[in-house]
Amino acid sequence: MCGIAGWYDKKKDFREESKIIRSMTDSMTRRGPDEGGVFFKDKVCLMHRRLAVIDPEHGSQPMTVVQGERACTIVYNGELYNTSEIREELQRYGCSIQTESDTEVVLWSYIVWGSQCVEKLNGIFAFSVYDHQRQTLFLARDRVGVKPLFYYQYAEGMLFASEVQTLLKNPQVKPKVTEQGLSELFLLGPGRTPGQGIYHGVQELLPGECAFYDGEKLYCHRYFTLKAREQTADPEKSKEQVRELLCDAIERQLVSDVPLCCFLSGGLDSSIISYVASEYRKRQGQSPIDTYSIDYEDNDKYFKSSLFQPTPDSEFIGIMQTAIGSRHHSVTIDNTELFEALLPATEARSFPGMTDVDASLLLFCGKIKEDFTVALSGECADELFGGYPWYHNQSVLFEDTFPWSRSLDIRRSILKKGFLPRGEEYVRQKYLDTCTHTEKLPTDSPLDKRMREMFALNYYWFMQTLLEKNNTAENAESTINNKLHNSERLRE
Repeated sequence: MCGIAGWYDKKKDFREESKIIRSMTDSMTRRGPDEGGVFFKDKVCLMHRRLAVIDPEHGSQPMTVVQGERACTIVYNGELYNTSEIREELQRYGCSIQTESDTEVVLWSYIVWGSQCVEKLNGIFAFSVYDHQRQTLFLARDRVGVKPLFYYQYAEGMLFASEVQTLLKNPQVKPKVTEQGLSELFLLGPGRTPGQGIYHGVQELLPGECAFYDGEKLYCHRYFTLKAREQTADPEKSKEQVRELLCDAIERQLVSDVPLCCFLSGGLDSSIISYVASEYRKRQGQSPIDTYSIDYEDNDKYFKSSLFQPTPDSEFIGIMQTAIGSRHHSVTIDNTELFEALLPATEARSFPGMTDVDASLLLFCGKIKEDFTVALSGECADELFGGYPWYHNQSVLFEDTFPWSRSLDIRRSILKKGFLPRGEEYVRQKYLDTCTHTEKLPTDSPLDKRMREMFALNYYWFMQTLLEKNNTAENAESTINNKLHNSERLRE
């Protein structure tokens, strides 16, 4: 992953703001350890930290392209999976693309197609383009919301960044949390209302949203939302389509100029990805895929079966490793390590999160980072393919609330009496808003309607929580290096 940030101000001379700009850029070093860059012109400053995956020798950012009298500069965080197809189309338009970097392809796409470029991009991304002549900023986020993009508006301008902590490095953004933000943290957390940034005035571009900023106002446009469609294909045809789409998605993500591996938990999701990746590499005549699993010290003694995990992962990891012939690595974490990683995991996320889940992923990614820059995982497949019990257990499915947080009693038990008195009403309204705005068909049965609502709840809430967890743990090396320092602070 990379880190991007920008500052548009009608009155600032950015040459006098070097200390603030450096502080904002440095806060993203964990996201982009390979190199950094800053661009400023007119009313705009763009900042970037890079983790090089495609074309490491080129693709440095911020990147500027000049076409005739028009010039545009981009900061981009993401991966584009149809780079070659778009590059060929752009070259037919006469675009002179100089590198193999997907960054340049995205920039040229904006120059040629404007805001409609997002319709053509197959990938995960957050980016901003400054148009020098028009003096406008264009911002965009991928359809699913894999890559984050927070922003803050004030009278003279606006700021945007990959992480809230980067915004907080600018004195324009105050670390102020209102009753709304506290309700998000204590009663909805670790989830957040789509677009909510917890701190007063901080917002997040929604998944599938793009925006223009002209120095006065931010104009947002939702280019992708979930749509209700009739299922016309028979079961066999549907299976064929899913297999084709899934294999295509996995194989497109195997394109990398740096070392790549796979998570392998033994579950269906990571097993399918590891299998497809292994078969692809065999066809390409490449070496076997490396796979990684995580376990906990004494897990065999303390594991308890549940609806979410009826059996330990370890029973199936060996079966898959043998079947695909991967070079497998097992990472074991003890309780002391997990405890010491709690604080850095929270700091990396900027908000309170999923405690030991965040901490274990941070440690796991830190270990993988010793040898690999890119790893594929099966995270969020349960949301997309209906893997959770609440999709199938109808007593939970039809319960009129968030299925993963069916009661606020435990949350209330840790809060002072009378604190957030409208909290239950706030949570209820967020749930109802999602259900109300879920598109349905007139022909839907009650079960069909509820399944659509359940999918929307998972897509816009639970999946976003997991994506945020993964996003903060992906580049764990520098965070883990601070682990002992932070654990000493915690003991103090």
